[in-house]
Amino acid sequence: MTQKLAIKPIPILSDNYAWFVHDVATGAAAMVDPAQEAPLIHAIDAAGGRLDLIFLTHHHTDHIAAADALRQRYGAKIVGPAAEAARLPRLDVAVRDGDVVALGHTRAEVLATPGHTAGEVSYYFPDGPALFCGDTLFSMGCGRLFEGTPAEMYASLARIRALPDDTLICCGHEYTQSNARFALHVDPDNAALKVRAAQVADLRRRGLPTLPVPLSVERQTNPFLRAADATALGLLRKEKDSF
Repeated sequence: MTQKLAIKPIPILSDNYAWFVHDVATGAAAMVDPAQEAPLIHAIDAAGGRLDLIFLTHHHTDHIAAADALRQRYGAKIVGPAAEAARLPRLDVAVRDGDVVALGHTRAEVLATPGHTAGEVSYYFPDGPALFCGDTLFSMGCGRLFEGTPAEMYASLARIRALPDDTLICCGHEYTQSNARFALHVDPDNAALKVRAAQVADLRRRGLPTLPVPLSVERQTNPFLRAADATALGLLRKEKDSF
């Protein structure tokens, strides 16, 4: 099968990732959640200096701080959730649930995924398939409920859980190893989780990212994706917050 979407995680700040995405057929390029100029400029220039779109998932500074600077430097358009427009850099494209944004010959489908913030969105590229989910879903974890409720987060994770198994989950942070410790605490007999935790430990020892990760792996190992209902998720999240 011909690859249609090229995806690269770029470590920024202390533990964030920005995601550099290319439509292979046309060379159209996008950056998801840019928050530190220098490493992102280096990556963009090394790839030919093209940036068409900047995707923002939510308003937190560690996901948006470099967006305006990259727009000014490369002429890229900023795409972000209309519900959070007042707290984002000026949006060229304000999106809502169900909208579609073209990147060359590929497309991003907008999914409203509130919970971490009230207006957070995720971007699903069927041609990856890949999901850029900001701080909604992490590998073996989920975002803190700063503005949303357990019911909202449960519904958001249910939408993600319904995507194809081979969807690559592209999260906003390298939290995987610490999330694995909590996951093993609440699900100690999960064989798939033990395997994943060992793989993650090896990757981190070698200084490698643990992301992206297939959704199929998260279905088996992520206690928040596996929560039976919103109440169970809320209890897990509360326990994780003080773990």
